[in-house]
Amino acid sequence: MKSFYLLKQVVFTYLMVCGSVYAATIKVGNAQVIKSITKAISLAQPGDTILVDKGRYSEGTITIDKPLTLIGKAYPTIDGKKKYEPFSVKSSHVTIRGFLVKSSGHSSLTDIAGIKVYNTTNVRIADNILEDNFFGVYFQASKNCIAENNKIKAYGSTEQLSGNGIHAWKSDSLTIFNNTVKGHRDGIYLEFVTHTKVEKNQSTNNIRYGLHFMFSHDNAYLYNEFTHNGAGVAVMYTKRVRMLYNTFNENWGDSAYGLLLKDITDSEIRHNRFIKNTTAIFMEGSNRIHIENNQLESNGWALKIQASCMDNTLVSNNFINNTFDVTTNNMTLAANNFNQNYWDKYEGYDLNKDGLGDVPYRPVSLFSVIVEQYPMAMLLFRSFMSKLLDRTERVMPSLTPENLMDENPYMKPLNV
Repeated sequence: MKSFYLLKQVVFTYLMVCGSVYAATIKVGNAQVIKSITKAISLAQPGDTILVDKGRYSEGTITIDKPLTLIGKAYPTIDGKKKYEPFSVKSSHVTIRGFLVKSSGHSSLTDIAGIKVYNTTNVRIADNILEDNFFGVYFQASKNCIAENNKIKAYGSTEQLSGNGIHAWKSDSLTIFNNTVKGHRDGIYLEFVTHTKVEKNQSTNNIRYGLHFMFSHDNAYLYNEFTHNGAGVAVMYTKRVRMLYNTFNENWGDSAYGLLLKDITDSEIRHNRFIKNTTAIFMEGSNRIHIENNQLESNGWALKIQASCMDNTLVSNNFINNTFDVTTNNMTLAANNFNQNYWDKYEGYDLNKDGLGDVPYRPVSLFSVIVEQYPMAMLLFRSFMSKLLDRTERVMPSLTPENLMDENPYMKPLNV
């Protein structure tokens, strides 16, 4: 039995090698013998390349069920006519490159995508334009797949009528690299996804989140830009996430955040820029988060940290020109550590000239505590009354968290 199994493996490997050596290129187009992509797929052998000329191809759902490479010349249009799923990938080792994929069907029951990858491995979706699809690129229960250099755009007006730009469900070891996503519900959405890297993407003007994690552990996102979304990034019910070198920019709204953390643990946030957001970072039920070398500038609230957060560390961050640096619904927050950050509102002194303030800084102002309880009090912001309250509280602290302080604040901004 064992020898039979080994013989079977040898024969399979031989056939795969021979197939790759003698792989053919099949041309598709109005000037070619084969005018249908579906026909070319049916004629192709595993490992073949299908080269598609410029033009419009309305073939319903094009299903790729064998290892193939599909390459478009001058962006041929794959039109779903608002009824079909333009590309359905149901084989491993498939590449789709250089197509304009548009107008997929919409459904409230089925997640229809411009390009959908079903339960497979080693699929590459690269250099495509996806326009006006329900979902853009969708990975379902797939592994070792790549979405790179795609331009994905939709025109959704509500969350219910729009899918996500790049959507991954129950997948592992994906690479999502250098895509631009605009106008979807969420720009990039990961649910039950592990060991995945989201890098150098631009996610802008999406209805809900630029990037959304749900139950997705051991992932990293870095060097991305999240601008003008309902909220920049939401990380929920997740462990061990690395958030590095991202820009969270101008995510404005009543409940908009640059970064929303809900029930996450053992993660790190380093070298990010939070510029002009309603709230730069909102933390709820989040523990053991290391926040270091970030720039939090010109936000409404730089940090909102709830009573359910413990064992978090904030060190060597710049807090510059924010309306409120820190606010909380907890009057102790003793379990969180603030140390050696730069606060532009700090008015202390440095007698020994070591670059660190000689007196602690308490970043929670009395007025921010009042606004947290009574939002309408913002009408009094910058009034004489608000300044008087804050000055009085600094002299005789009584209502702000006594233990929430930075013992050694920097006197000058850090190079983060």
